[in-house]
Amino acid sequence: MTETLVPPQAERAPKRLFIKTYGCQMNVYDSERMADVLRPLGYAPTEVVEDADFVILNTCHIREKAAEKVYSELGKLRMLKEEKAGALTIAVAGCVAQAEGEEIMKRQPAVDLVVGPQAYHQLPELLTRTARARGERIGADFAPDDKFDALPMTRGVDGVTAFLTVQEGCDKFCTFCVVPYTRGAEWSRPVAAVLAEAGELAARGVREVTLLGQNVNAYDGEGPDGAPSSLARLAAALAEIPGLDRIRYTTSHPNDFTDELIAAHRDLPQLMPYLHLPVQSGSDRILRLMNRKHGRQKYFDLIDRIREARPDMAMSGDFIVGFPGETDRDFEDTMELVRRVDYASAFSFMYSPRPGTPAATMAAQVPADVSRARLHALQALLTAQQVAFNRSQAGRVLPVLFERKGRHGAQAIGRSPYMQSVHVEDADHLIGQVVPVRILSGQQNSLTGELTGPGHVSQPGAEPVHAMGAA
Repeated sequence: MTETLVPPQAERAPKRLFIKTYGCQMNVYDSERMADVLRPLGYAPTEVVEDADFVILNTCHIREKAAEKVYSELGKLRMLKEEKAGALTIAVAGCVAQAEGEEIMKRQPAVDLVVGPQAYHQLPELLTRTARARGERIGADFAPDDKFDALPMTRGVDGVTAFLTVQEGCDKFCTFCVVPYTRGAEWSRPVAAVLAEAGELAARGVREVTLLGQNVNAYDGEGPDGAPSSLARLAAALAEIPGLDRIRYTTSHPNDFTDELIAAHRDLPQLMPYLHLPVQSGSDRILRLMNRKHGRQKYFDLIDRIREARPDMAMSGDFIVGFPGETDRDFEDTMELVRRVDYASAFSFMYSPRPGTPAATMAAQVPADVSRARLHALQALLTAQQVAFNRSQAGRVLPVLFERKGRHGAQAIGRSPYMQSVHVEDADHLIGQVVPVRILSGQQNSLTGELTGPGHVSQPGAEPVHAMGAA
């Protein structure tokens, strides 16, 4: 960074940065990296928006009425800026910024900067130019390699777990999704760059990384020999880093799930037995309308092969109900799929049109009351499965990575291999360690456990946690 890019105030007094993050884990990672690139300019984080000198809304375009929520928040920030006599810089980042950059600047003049998800490394330069009341105000071009090259190696990570982006963009063009338009084509970081960032995280006490990508199992970053690598080989290389005990990844697409990756789940103890593998619908007809390029049987066959290699694999998924043209029979196909796979957790949503996507113009949009009733039925089934899965852990001894203090006394909260939150008394001295915990009970959203001796821990892969039921 050149000297001319540092605001004069940065050396005299710390400024406060407030970031509000919408949406997915990748946005959480992006928000952390925005704080990293702004730290050398003297910006320290604050959780109180009224104290901020710089506010960033890191937006997501996936959820319903995403843009409207951003404009509502910008209205409040405009009033705050007026109260501060203009001494507040406002930026909109992320996917809404990418999709509606010019419109945001027109509709809300209080916004100083609009930065797409591939351009936030330009924030120091754009911020300085804005402070000088000149130069460009929008940075939204797709250039992921430039972005990662420009980010500082040292991250402001506070804790024993961290997100690590390894892949961005998507080439699948599902008819309901805006990601290919807001994040661009699939692109993977080189293996060396990922290992360097992961090594730095491990050196700072991170014990678990979650590899992020819009289509993470399509990862094909350049390997040490110059040839494309794979997610399985990347995971194997990460497993060699001292201190890095756990590896997770999200989100995957069934069409990119290879035998090599299945074998990695069998062979790498660091690769956790919890897999988020969205299917979206259980109806072959709806899957074709969604342009998913796979059918329900292919999904079932994949789940069978994964569980054969890793019997204790816990499954998570995504579902959309009320997609244009969905009939009662199509919805029942989804319910049958859920009953057969038996999910440990899942996310489910009512379909809502995204401007610019093919599905938004499809005929036979499902009435909202019908979609809502279907969503309630699906969520009731998914909740019952989640509760049953959590309760089934009672009596097992699981390795738990303790992450933070609990609310009461010496209580600590950690994560099981299956992503469940585990509450344990008299364990706050174990934060940062992976410790055997006997599970006493399971609730809908968490487990309760107690510390046990160094004896038996239920070994990953030793027993199935779910079994495929009849279709």
